Amino acid sequence: MSEKPRIKYPVIVEGKYDRQRIIDIFDADCISTDGFGIFSSEETAATVKALAKRSPLIILTDSDGAGALIRKRISQSIGNDRMINLYTPQIKGKERRKSAPSKQGFLGVEGMSADIIRDLLMPFTCDGVPEKGDGITKLDLYLDGLTGGKDSRLMRDEVAKEFSLPKGMSANALLTALRYIASKEEYRAAIERINKREE
Repeated sequence: MSEKPRIKYPVIVEGKYDRQRIIDIFDADCISTDGFGIFSSEETAATVKALAKRSPLIILTDSDGAGALIRKRISQSIGNDRMINLYTPQIKGKERRKSAPSKQGFLGVEGMSADIIRDLLMPFTCDGVPEKGDGITKLDLYLDGLTGGKDSRLMRDEVAKEFSLPKGMSANALLTALRYIASKEEYRAAIERINKREE
């Protein structure tokens, strides 16, 4: 049996089943916030801070409202510059162990296929590939109406939808995600599709 790929940076997830999903596929230092434990547990908060002093942290919370709150809390604790924000696609469904779907009806990290988890994390393995989207810049987002305009939030939501990212992302969060999952050409093609729909 081949060895699991090793993730360079610690991975922060929400729950123990999310953690199990990651370590089933990768050799990773994977820490669970125990849901909203990042708010209430001094030990969890201190662990995340200590890890962030040594290395950037990969944040892979669920792509729903709760996941966004946890990301925000981590950001307030360690700063955006220490975070590598990755996002699972918003796929409707229910994890097998649960009797009902989540409040927003999307699968969490534990419900993602192995292929999706690999696609998200392989760039951060010891043999990982460089970022795909080095060419996407803040200026691109501004020129394409994703920042600085009255409809910028709606435009960001349209771009997020093109790449199976959650709605409501800030410009900085969207830019960070796009740099890891999309080439400049893929981004430009998405903008063209959106503009054609709006004509």
